[in-house]
Amino acid sequence: MLEQTNSIVHPRYGCSIGAAYTVLAIDRAIPIINCSPGCVDKQYTILSGENGYQGTGYGGGGAIPSVNIGELDVVFGAAKRLDALIKSTLRIMDGDLFVVLSGCVSELIGDDIESVTRAYAGKEKPVIHSDVAGFKGNNLYGHEQVVIDIIDQYVGDYEKGGPKQKKRINVLTEVPYFNTFWRGDYAEIKRILEGAGYAVNMLFGIDSGGLAEWKTIPEAEYNLVLSPWVGLRIAEHLENKYGTPYLHYPVIPIGEEATAEFIHNVLKFTKASRAQAAKADRFIAEEARVYYYYLEHFAEFFAEFWFGLPSKFAIVSDAAYNIAVTKFLADQMGLIPLKAIITDDTPPEYHDSLRALYKNLTDGISVDVDFIEDGYIIEQEIENVDFGSATPFIFGTSWEADIAVKRKAQLIRIGTPITDRLVVNKSYVGYRGALSLIETIYTASVGGQP
Repeated sequence: MLEQTNSIVHPRYGCSIGAAYTVLAIDRAIPIINCSPGCVDKQYTILSGENGYQGTGYGGGGAIPSVNIGELDVVFGAAKRLDALIKSTLRIMDGDLFVVLSGCVSELIGDDIESVTRAYAGKEKPVIHSDVAGFKGNNLYGHEQVVIDIIDQYVGDYEKGGPKQKKRINVLTEVPYFNTFWRGDYAEIKRILEGAGYAVNMLFGIDSGGLAEWKTIPEAEYNLVLSPWVGLRIAEHLENKYGTPYLHYPVIPIGEEATAEFIHNVLKFTKASRAQAAKADRFIAEEARVYYYYLEHFAEFFAEFWFGLPSKFAIVSDAAYNIAVTKFLADQMGLIPLKAIITDDTPPEYHDSLRALYKNLTDGISVDVDFIEDGYIIEQEIENVDFGSATPFIFGTSWEADIAVKRKAQLIRIGTPITDRLVVNKSYVGYRGALSLIETIYTASVGGQP
């Protein structure tokens, strides 16, 4: 593998201030940006505008209030300008929670943002702050940090060991906007868990109860981290703060077998009653009936065209979709992974546990995984893969378009950025998402536009 450098070509994530889009994914929450001009606009481009054209919603994109720190602010501080911006934002923007996000310049010059926001404590519209300077990490770090700050400053204290709502689960999974298909995936994950008899806090998007749901976070009986690593820091914080145990399930399920196994693991962790387990089994049986009905009809196509269909693939994406899609393709679709590259700057302490997930994906099939952020190095790695003489698949992003042409591969876009596809509410996880993924893959393989 080529050596990773300090400069990155073709980035596949934003900087920490991209946490603004985590805030925007909460109904009636408004981000206020305390940083230099242009910083948050770049986050819109990578996380939404050129990532499935997901839109901004109310208060996003060019409507995000920003101090736009300049040279005089660097010398004299921007606290007074921030206070004025908060006051005008409260007058103009229709929200119920306002989150001040501090960028690099604000933290470097030492603005005391906490003292500014503290003046609004007890007011009708809560104002809180989160220090998410870009030099601290990427937008996945920012996502975890702003969630923790909202929990501490808005959700607040709760008696540790206090009463819990039975069978209620807080779900910590894909990062809003960053994971291109998050809206559809959230809907499917919630549908599956509710089908198994749980009350579900999704926290973001249309499938959440908004800020009222956030207030019930301490009352949940369990937390579920459905991700290889993003969300673990939040779950550990919740366990320490509220005494809520969590289940870490690192592979988001795709397909009938994986989803049924996922449900049974959640039931086991939560010590579900016989009645709930029976309800879950009925749900699984019905979902399997529908899933295999559609798969049976797909099998007619597959049986006729299988000889000319791609059988090998490389995958380039964030950790969550990388392992989920790789496992589904290897275990359920019979495809052979030859190269797996994770691009989300996964912290080193999670590398070994992630590598282990790629061992024995199915009987006799394993693949080594690399952690690479630089697009140039990624292209070189894919160029060196021996796909044989047949057409391969590359599961990746719009950055892989050129190398896909060069390798005469079918490109299936599954992650940030996606510049040539509109994504509204499509899902690639669970029961229904798996069928959608199959459609996308084999539409491309017969020459259509995925």
